[in-house]
Amino acid sequence: MKTCPNCKSDVEDHFDLCWKCNYSFLEQRVMTTEELTKTTPSRDLQCLRCQTAMEDSGRFKFHEGDRIGFYGSIFELFQNREAFDVYHCKNCGKVEFFLPMKLE
Repeated sequence: MKTCPNCKSDVEDHFDLCWKCNYSFLEQRVMTTEELTKTTPSRDLQCLRCQTAMEDSGRFKFHEGDRIGFYGSIFELFQNREAFDVYHCKNCGKVEFFLPMKLE
């Protein structure tokens, strides 16, 4: 368990958002309702293997490394974090990663 720095609620380790106040542990700030509900723009993509339409799987956030003991959250400051838009083909299973598109 980790403690939310904003409202002091206990949050499960695998959650990146506080259930009580919407504090984002990744962004290190409270997220507004508009930020949480806006959708990412979609791309119209065809699978390179079977030429069928690819489906949007959402935006996935990745980081390198693990939490290391008691000082895990301190070491996370030095890790690389990236976000990608992921698309998949339901026909053949191909998965593609793209840099996130900005909302306009």
